[in-house]
Amino acid sequence: MDGATVLFGVLQAATLVLILALLYRPLGDYIARIYTSAKDLALERGTYRLIGVDPRSEQSWQAYARGVLLFSLLGVLFVYALQRLQAVLPYSLGLPAVPEGLSFNTAVSFVTNTNWQSYSPELTLGYSVQLTGLAVQNFVSAAVGIAVAIALVRGFAYRRSGTIGNFWVDLVRGSFRLLLPLAVVGAIALIAGGVIQNVNGFTDVSTISGGSQSIPGGPVASQEAIKMLGTNGGGFFNANSAHPFENPSGWTNLLQIVLMLAIPVAMPRAFGRMIGDNRQGSAILAVMATLAVTSIALLSWVESQGWGAAPQLAGGAMEGKEVRDGILGSTLFGGASTLTSTGAVNSMHDSYTALGGMFPMLNMMLGEVAPGGTGTGLYGMLVLAVIAVFVGGLLIGRTPEYLGKRVGPREIKLASLYILVTPVLVLLGTALSFAIPGVRSDVESVSIWNPGVHGLSEVLYAFTSAANNNGSAFAGLTANTPWLNTALGVAMLFGRFIPIVLALALAGSLAAQDRVPSTAGTLPTYRPQFVGLLVGVTLILTALTYFPVLTLGPLAEGLV
Repeated sequence: MDGATVLFGVLQAATLVLILALLYRPLGDYIARIYTSAKDLALERGTYRLIGVDPRSEQSWQAYARGVLLFSLLGVLFVYALQRLQAVLPYSLGLPAVPEGLSFNTAVSFVTNTNWQSYSPELTLGYSVQLTGLAVQNFVSAAVGIAVAIALVRGFAYRRSGTIGNFWVDLVRGSFRLLLPLAVVGAIALIAGGVIQNVNGFTDVSTISGGSQSIPGGPVASQEAIKMLGTNGGGFFNANSAHPFENPSGWTNLLQIVLMLAIPVAMPRAFGRMIGDNRQGSAILAVMATLAVTSIALLSWVESQGWGAAPQLAGGAMEGKEVRDGILGSTLFGGASTLTSTGAVNSMHDSYTALGGMFPMLNMMLGEVAPGGTGTGLYGMLVLAVIAVFVGGLLIGRTPEYLGKRVGPREIKLASLYILVTPVLVLLGTALSFAIPGVRSDVESVSIWNPGVHGLSEVLYAFTSAANNNGSAFAGLTANTPWLNTALGVAMLFGRFIPIVLALALAGSLAAQDRVPSTAGTLPTYRPQFVGLLVGVTLILTALTYFPVLTLGPLAEGLV
């Protein structure tokens, strides 16, 4: 890359950091006020009456978890039914009903905030399903993640309490006060930038060569805004944010990155405000920022080197990347989308160099905690913090404490189980895809377009994306098969809701405790030493778990 290209990439990254820094305090404070305010809006009071909820009644962690699971189950059934009934719905664009297996996978995908798409959206789903099914889940699945994070924060803030808040209140407030207003502003900005918003269906046009082409339309900007803001990632078009109707220019590209990072970056500030110690929020943000900056810098450097026979012959690794975005614009977007749970793409990760393609995978394997999804990143990082203080307590010979709460056997068991869930799903799903003879034959003959080591990487990426609720993919994999629709759907469900239940159980256990006074031997969890410890714990847990399978996939491919 020439000097001008590098300078532009650096300026783009610097602008992003500046915008996020300006948003951090006001947005974080606003989020904290949303979930601590004693007042309800008129629209919220009407919603509570409609669903029969007393907004002043708090719930135990078990009741909170039941609310999350019930609401999500209803969401899966609703989105599944919409797809199966698509042919008779208005604005179906003449498209048929979605097959059963794909309907299941898609319903689970959007309810779990994964937004994995085993289909071409513009050729599969009409406007009714897009708007009333997928777009609605983009809002509420994000609101569920934020609600769980807030519940865990209350676990640290409450003293001798048997409750952690009210799920229905948290869900409604997150949707009405946070996601909806910001999505409206984001959609208007995207429309101004050229993202389309219409219900025109397909338009047939004549091409320069004399042929004809069917150009799709659709209410794209409204879905694009919440797709990014809620770290969802499911594109209106198959090319996602590489499509000019979704992402027309350089500044809309930057805006989309800002949207996907804004809430996750502000959540640590909200955490600090709610527990009454902003230093703790700053420490969590420092860990997230360290991991994110390191990952994106390494990804950008590896891709700019263009290692590999084909990139060296071509003089660069531009396959699958938009020329208007270039390498640095692509890696910044791809790194942000996999460090969060967004999964949106403006370049094809499957076309990255072998080692470059490993970094989006590693971002997800970290548990997407840097800064992670809307809510999920914060509660994932707080679970890692619990493990870090436990390790720190062992090193100094003291009972570990975090924010005045003791980390005993129950807390460390819950945190450990939380950390183990996604690696088990990723490694088990990948292993079964090749260990069961009939399944292996189908995967190798139908799903994998690039046999050999890269084919393993494609399957590993798919299960990593599904279990971590990201949704991006190595696009060389055909996932619309009975095995992958089912296996990835199960990975999404378990990868979303088992950690949620464990996080809520941890919140309940912490809330029941009284605060332990700090002493001279208490480990300070706001200083650089703890930041370094937490970064180390995060990396070591990831490296020890995934290193063996990475040596069989991207590392083997990149080092030959």
